[in-house]
Amino acid sequence: MVMFMDLLLYILIFSIIGGLISLIGGVLLLGSKQHGKKLVRYVTPFAAGGLLATVFLDLIKEGAHEGSIDNVLYGVLFGILGFFLAERFLHWFHHHHEEDEAHNKVSSSLIITGDTIHNALDGVAIAAAFLISIPTGIITTLAVAAHEIPQEIGDFGLLLERGMKRKKILLVNIMSSLATTAAAVLTYLVGSSENFPIEILLGVSAGFLLYIAMSDIIPTIHKQANRKKLFDVQPIMLLVGVLVVGLSISLAHRYIDHGHDDHATETSQVQHKDEPGKPHDDADSHAADDHAKEEDHAD
Repeated sequence: MVMFMDLLLYILIFSIIGGLISLIGGVLLLGSKQHGKKLVRYVTPFAAGGLLATVFLDLIKEGAHEGSIDNVLYGVLFGILGFFLAERFLHWFHHHHEEDEAHNKVSSSLIITGDTIHNALDGVAIAAAFLISIPTGIITTLAVAAHEIPQEIGDFGLLLERGMKRKKILLVNIMSSLATTAAAVLTYLVGSSENFPIEILLGVSAGFLLYIAMSDIIPTIHKQANRKKLFDVQPIMLLVGVLVVGLSISLAHRYIDHGHDDHATETSQVQHKDEPGKPHDDADSHAADDHAKEEDHAD
């Protein structure tokens, strides 16, 4: 019960932190468009590198450790295809309403709906990662938050163009970010079942993050690239994202996991020692048996 509450608390705290970090870019855009654009230029490629490192160096590896690698890869494929189909549906719905008289209102609603769905999927990925280990959950939260910063800047900008007031934009996006926490808690409640194939859920999360990096963020980097230069700041930031997140994964699993395992072992030993009616160790048990035999022999 204690471990249940501890892990749920981690998920609640970090899903809220992830949502708040993702709003940083949008808040900067509301204050200054120039600062928002500069942030996008650096954070976007860093986020792509961070997502790739999280997928290949953590989520897929941990999923294979938890269960069958085939199940993990099925989950990855399902995550990619599922998110592709969801995006197709949103694009179709947007096109279907293009000639609506209230086009601006519909478009704003679609932006908010799409952002909310996106945030909910982020919550699924965060909770699935925490179900494996605390370090995996923390790294995934930070990677997800990093890729949400440019996404939120884009959403804030589109809502501003449609005439929505700044205070309302901020309030709407704060409410939308709560979908991350709600989806994370729901995913935890479902995924914490003993018979639940957690490796499939990790695969789906990896597929979702991989799709975001490969089909959304990296093509954006290519469009923004200076074609006169082979290397500019964005490819470098992508590599920095891979290196920073990869190193963070290694350190987190080495130190946080190690400390958590030691604490769990000590707790188990204390519980075993204090359990009533149980001998403390085999030596005590043998000593008690020898003493009983000696009394029987004396009688």
